[in-house]
Amino acid sequence: MCTGIGLSLIPVGVAWRMVPLHLPSFWYKYGGSVLWAAMVYWLVAAILPRIPAVGVGLMAGALIAGIEFSRLYHAPVIDAFRLTLAGKLILGRFFSLRNIVAHWLAITVAAMADGLWNARHRQGVHPAV
Repeated sequence: MCTGIGLSLIPVGVAWRMVPLHLPSFWYKYGGSVLWAAMVYWLVAAILPRIPAVGVGLMAGALIAGIEFSRLYHAPVIDAFRLTLAGKLILGRFFSLRNIVAHWLAITVAAMADGLWNARHRQGVHPAV
């Protein structure tokens, strides 16, 4: 489940950033950040399936904060990569504390959904699909 959710968020996030959806600037900017952070959460959850949602959230939040803070470091090779499409989508170009807040909010929501799903699944209660 986690892998499917994480991988399905990739084309949605790319479309969010690349397709002219004519979104208000707030939604364009932070929607992409939220999708990226949720994708990271679900992929970490897929890689570490035995870790509780809180632990996955903490790991994903630390990873994302590390990537965000890495934007403060400038080296010619890294800056050149950041100018490519892959670099823009994976690393981003500019540091922003607001992005970290958006990322952590998205991770919190993903962790809550994951925890709720796991609690219901363990009890034999399956949400309607």
